[in-house]
Amino acid sequence: MKEKRGKKVFYYSLIFFITSCVTINIYFPAAAVEKAADRIVEEVWGDTEKKPENEKPGTGVEPQSMLRDSIESALSLIGPSEAYAQDADINVTTPAIRALKDSIQQRSESIKPFMDSGNAGISKDGLIVIRSADGLNLKEKASLNRLVQAENDDRASLYSEIAKANNFTPDRVADVQKIFAGSWMKNARAGWWLEGEGGSWGQK
Repeated sequence: MKEKRGKKVFYYSLIFFITSCVTINIYFPAAAVEKAADRIVEEVWGDTEKKPENEKPGTGVEPQSMLRDSIESALSLIGPSEAYAQDADINVTTPAIRALKDSIQQRSESIKPFMDSGNAGISKDGLIVIRSADGLNLKEKASLNRLVQAENDDRASLYSEIAKANNFTPDRVADVQKIFAGSWMKNARAGWWLEGEGGSWGQK
């Protein structure tokens, strides 16, 4: 009797696990989000000096999203039919998303010099942070503060709008941000400062 009950619990647990994975796959297509993130980042930043894809920053910063790896590992236990939904495109063409992309793109040329000098860097959550004010006069410091605040506000709004446009639940905004963080780092220019998972900083 106990053995039958144990088998029943196992089967129910297995069904719940598979159902959970399929739900994640259908309602949060991580691969499609990453593809869109790469496209948006490349578009708004334009040409940057990129290392080959198999090279990683010296700080151990992982360009690929850990979320995507976790989901793909789970999906490998299910089979190719459910995993196919991962290839679906997501909507990044709403007026709000286009306006935010334009705003980030227009600001990028003003931010890049601060990234080149090391005064600003990319945090592990994909935001721009001020690392140092060395070598900056008062006007430049004020300018950097304004740029960073505006940039991070736009990025946060972009992730929210992408989630909204694709009917993701509010808790998925953080997952969108994680994936974009990987894209910002992957497309960063050689020499820019990136924050690793442990909080240490290093140059790409």
